[in-house]
Amino acid sequence: MPITLYVVDAFTDRPFAGNPAAVCVLEAWPNDFWLAAVAREMNLSETAFLVPLGEAEFDLRWFTPAVEVDLCGHATLASAHALRERGHAPAGRQLHFRTRSGLLTADPLTSGEIELDFPAQDATPCDPPAGLLTALGAKAVAVARNKTDYLVEVASPVELSGIKPDFRTLAAVECRGVMVTSPSDRPGFDFESRFFAPASGIDEDPVTGSAHCCLAGWWGDKLGRDDLTGYQASARGGVVRVVRRQGRVALIGRAVTVTVGTILATPELTS
Repeated sequence: MPITLYVVDAFTDRPFAGNPAAVCVLEAWPNDFWLAAVAREMNLSETAFLVPLGEAEFDLRWFTPAVEVDLCGHATLASAHALRERGHAPAGRQLHFRTRSGLLTADPLTSGEIELDFPAQDATPCDPPAGLLTALGAKAVAVARNKTDYLVEVASPVELSGIKPDFRTLAAVECRGVMVTSPSDRPGFDFESRFFAPASGIDEDPVTGSAHCCLAGWWGDKLGRDDLTGYQASARGGVVRVVRRQGRVALIGRAVTVTVGTILATPELTS
C-alpha cells in the first residue's frame, strides 16, 4: 500500500527556509535497507520514520542519506508538526517519542511554536585535533568536544560567515560533525552558528537542533542566562530558542509543511 511522506521546513515560520526534513509515518517497522534507501532518495539532512505506539506515543528513528543518527532536533520538530497537522496525533497533547537517545517530548505552545525536551550535550574545552582548524580555515577563540561533535568558537559573525571548509579534510576528523559559533550582532539573537558534518553525509546542515543542545550550555555559561535565542547562519537560515533546565534543553521553534507526497516503492517491493 502507498505510504504518505511529508516534507516540513523546521525552525522557521516560512517555506523554503529553516531545515527541511522528510517525515514518514509507518504502521510497523520495515527492514533497515528500505529505511536507508528512502533517506538516500529524499537526500535531505534527515528523514524521520515513526511507528505509533499509542494515541500520542511513537517510536522515532532518524536517517541521513548516509547513516542512522542517535539524535536530531529539526526532524523531531518536523515530526511533531506533521503528526498534529495531518491528524496522526491529538492537536493539544504532549507527544512522546521513543528514540536511541531516550524519551523525547514535544509540546504545543500558545504562541504556535513547538517545544522539544532534549538531553543537554555540554562540551568540554580541548585541544583541536589534527586537521580541524586547517579544514575550517578558522582562527579559534576556543575549541571544545562533547560526545559526538566538536565546537569551535570564532570571534565574530563576519568570521563565521566567511568560513569555507575543505570538506574532504573535515570528513577525516573523527566526530559526527563540527559546530562553529560566534556572538551575534543581529537584533534579537544571542549567538550564531553553522554546522558541518561531511562524515555523516551532510556538508553543511541548514539548522541543527541537536547542536543547540550543546550551544545552550556554552553560551548560557558565557552570558549568564538560561533562556537564549540562536540564529543558524546557513544559506537558508533558521531560528532556535533554547532554555536550559537541569541537564535538559528545551528547543523551541516553528515549522511549515511544504510537500505532501506518496512513496510508491513500498517495503514489499524493495526487500
